[in-house]
Order: sequence, then C-alpha cells, then structure tokens
Amino acid sequence: MAFSSDSVQVFLAALDHGSFSAAARSLSRVPSAVSMTIAHLEAELDVQLFDRTGREPRPTAAARALEPQARLLAGQLQQLNAQALALTQGLEERLTLAIAPELLAARWTGPLAALAHDYPLLQVEVLTAPQVDALALLHSGRAQLALVFERPSIDGREGFQEVGTETLVAVMAPDHAVLQDARASALARGEPPERAMLREEHLTTTRQIVVASRDLAQTDPRFVFARHHWRTDNHLAALGLIEAGLGWGWQPRALVQPRIEAGRLVEMPFENLSNGTALWVDVVWSKERPLGLGAARFVSLMRDSAAPRNTPDAKAS
Repeated sequence: MAFSSDSVQVFLAALDHGSFSAAARSLSRVPSAVSMTIAHLEAELDVQLFDRTGREPRPTAAARALEPQARLLAGQLQQLNAQALALTQGLEERLTLAIAPELLAARWTGPLAALAHDYPLLQVEVLTAPQVDALALLHSGRAQLALVFERPSIDGREGFQEVGTETLVAVMAPDHAVLQDARASALARGEPPERAMLREEHLTTTRQIVVASRDLAQTDPRFVFARHHWRTDNHLAALGLIEAGLGWGWQPRALVQPRIEAGRLVEMPFENLSNGTALWVDVVWSKERPLGLGAARFVSLMRDSAAPRNTPDAKAS
C-alpha cells in the first residue's frame, strides 16, 4: 500500500510548508527522513509528486490532484484516533435520546449539533415517545437520556437537569362547534363574535385529544381534564385531530404558534381563567447507570443553552 497514515502526514507537511526541511521541522524529523518517505511514496505510486529541479521541491500536478483525498484521509484518521481515545475514556458507542413528542420544537438540536462537533463519530439515535414511555425507555436502558416535562413527583432512580420551560396552551379548531355556539351567543347579546368567550366547564365537557402512552393504564392526570377523551401516542396525529375539529388539546405554544398564525388553530379564549400553564423541561438520566461522555456532554450543552431561568407562570403540583 503506497499511502499510510505516516506517508500522508509527510506528504501534506511537504505541501503545506513548501520544502522538505520545513516539513521535517514541523514533524520533528530530520530532512532526510522526509525526503526518503516522499521518494518511497513516488516509487510505490510510480508518479513524480515533487519537481526537484529548482532550489526547493515544487508539487507537481499529480501531487495537487492527490491533495484533496489525502486531506480527507488525514481528517478521517484524526477523527478515528480521537474516537478511539474517547472510547477508552468512557464515550458510548451510541447515545439514544428519548423525547416527549410535545418537546420536538424545544431547543435540543443546537446542543446535539455541538455534541456532533465534539464527537463526530458518535452514533446518535433520537426516539419520540409519550412522556411515560420515554421514561420507560430510560429506565429499561434502551435510552441513556430523556427530554421530558417535569414529573409530578421525584423518582429517586432519576437524575435530572432543568433546561428551560415550555408553556402549554389549550387549542382547538377555529370552526369547532363549541366556539361556533359561543360566537352565536355573543351575536345574540349584540356583541361581536370575536368577543365570544368560554368557561372552564368547556374543558371538562368537550372531547379532549390527549398525547398518552400506549399503555391504557398510564395517563398523566395533570393533562386530562375532559370526561371524554381520545388518545394518541403521536403529536402530529393529535394536531390533525384537533385541526379537524374533533376535540381540544394541550399543546406547547412554540409547537402550535405557526398553526395559530395560519388560522388552523386558536387558543381557547376563557372569560374566567388564563390560557397557559408553564412547565419545567428536564433532561433526565438513570442513576442506576453511569453517564457516558456523550450523555454528560449533552446534558452540559443543554444546561448552557437554556434560557434564563425565570419561575414558570404556574408550576404543576
């Protein structure tokens, strides 16, 4: 094999420094060693890489043609060596992050991009699952981290880092029957339809669309208000059902804001309460398994990228 990790290093040093002697100094070698390596490489390839007729050797067209691939190979070797070193220091072979689907619009891709920069060969897997299921993936060892809303109580098996807040708002389709009735009532009172308001009983008497676990026994009572509700484990399915006028649902404002602006959803207007509940968002890990380098770095990046920690408008009890 003509090119090796050593010959690629010498070849690029000669290109970068303009002479064999300068390349040798950069590599802490004697000039004869660099000259011999280049000569052996030329003999193996049966092509002249440097024109030696002048005072200093000059790269030939063949050398310039090989340069891009040589640099690519050098970069890959550097990444490989860094990955091997990181593995010996505790880097995971794969990092799996389970995310509650309502948090897909949260700020987690930036930290993940920074993690990819730090560990470019780390395999990353992102799974979406309702919060209960995401935590189950965590505790089973299928995922190393979970990005979820605050839990109603502290689980001693879990470590966590607060990374911001998300505000949940009650939304429904603008042509939902409940809103249509409220607008008709407003008109009957001589008020403009945009003044139509709902009350808290509409949350309990109107069908609710809930993002929940596939396990029917697992339901977070903090998010289920209606006596009659439909379930789905997918946030896009939930949004589709809500937009179709089949019910109302709690959704993160950041996720539904584009649909509100497009007129596909509305925040339910209440006359006797504000619409919005702010919840902390946590990155959670299992205390029963040590965090690898990648997971620990991601937690740190999430913490550093979090917005200033102001107290949420309403903490869930």
